[in-house]
Amino acid sequence: MTVPARQIHLSFSVHLTGSHPAGWLHPSTEDGSDVNIRSYRRLAKLAEHGLFDLFFIADTPALRVENLDVWSRYPLFTNVLEPLTCLSALAGSTEFIGLGGTASTSFNEPYNVARQFASLDHISDGRAAWNVVTSANNYAARNFGHAALPPHAERYARAQEFVQLVLKLWDTWEDDAFVYDREAVRFYDPDKLHPIKHEGPHFKLDGGLNIERTPQGRPVIIQAGASDAGKELAAETADLVFGSGTNLEKARGYYADLKSRMAKYGRPADALKVLAGVSVTVGESEQEAVDKVETLKALLHPAVAVQRLGMDLEANLGDLPYDEPIPEDRIPKSANLHTAYFAEIVRMIREEKLTLRQIAQRYARGSAGVRGTPKQVCDQLEEWFHGGAADGFMFTLPLQPAGLEDVVRHVVPELQRRGLFRKEYTGRTLRDHLGLARPPGPGRGALAAE
Repeated sequence: MTVPARQIHLSFSVHLTGSHPAGWLHPSTEDGSDVNIRSYRRLAKLAEHGLFDLFFIADTPALRVENLDVWSRYPLFTNVLEPLTCLSALAGSTEFIGLGGTASTSFNEPYNVARQFASLDHISDGRAAWNVVTSANNYAARNFGHAALPPHAERYARAQEFVQLVLKLWDTWEDDAFVYDREAVRFYDPDKLHPIKHEGPHFKLDGGLNIERTPQGRPVIIQAGASDAGKELAAETADLVFGSGTNLEKARGYYADLKSRMAKYGRPADALKVLAGVSVTVGESEQEAVDKVETLKALLHPAVAVQRLGMDLEANLGDLPYDEPIPEDRIPKSANLHTAYFAEIVRMIREEKLTLRQIAQRYARGSAGVRGTPKQVCDQLEEWFHGGAADGFMFTLPLQPAGLEDVVRHVVPELQRRGLFRKEYTGRTLRDHLGLARPPGPGRGALAAE
């Protein structure tokens, strides 16, 4: 039997007005598309036509209510649909593509998340994925009665217990527990129910999930943490990780580090797929791609660029001159939000000696940027894929739907020509697409207790 060649996995982060902060200003975008389910459907169908593994919706349960002169110019998670509601609506409009969304472990309960994603997995016939986040902004904390987020380590301790409980809830039932035996008047076999008794530092639960085991066994778990705590959580529990390396060397280091942590949890390295985050801009010529990038850069309001930078540096930079370096005394001693983003900004300040304007404009482009012709883009993707930096890619597209149209029309065929990407779906579930085994169910008669 011929072993199929390793192939690239593709996902993209859904922003109807584009991932670039100035994307909504571009004439190709549609006003109000982020709350228009028809716009989501068109995008999901386009991605499915391109044979993508996953349609992914990032989210934060927050609205920015300060510095409104700046935030009113930048629609960051503003006027958007709630992910689970949107993905459930999309399940009936698509057939193969995975449907992933974010739900925070800091502002939910394990039972709610387990039930919602189990329901999505049933509704979609096995295409659901949960992106596990601890949340990384204090606006979210204030929506739930807290002045600020708990410390980073505390958030991850809660997340670890949260995920373990969700996994147990998804295994409340054995696969064949529901027998529908009319003659015996038996709806389910009680011996195949596994009640949960749990009392830990953050959660207490005595019960079980009131829905049968899902088509995937368990929905796919996504994680994106770049801190040590985040990588440990991913190595223990994640099926899919969104990497954040800004260049090949760093991405390769992240990939090797994360995979090396899995053995201690009894997991083989191929049980987790790493998708490197990359911003993609495609043109029929290299100059056309450059022009697309420069057009968005010209549309970007400088106050928005500075605000976005300051948000991840966890510092107020709005009063500093644009064309001078950021002073050392404005750099916080440590980060409590996005630790990887914080570290990269500090590196640019200290090592590259860039001005505030230069750093802000570069940072506004988001994750590692790839731009050029389809061949040039695919050359870089292939280098990362074969260079031990990624199992695939999470595309952030500065413009949507134009960016996704370019990828599906030009990048996907080039990857297929190189034998690096599928020419048809060969399975129905997201685990099938990712080459991940369906997790076995709980053993007969066991009690999932601590």
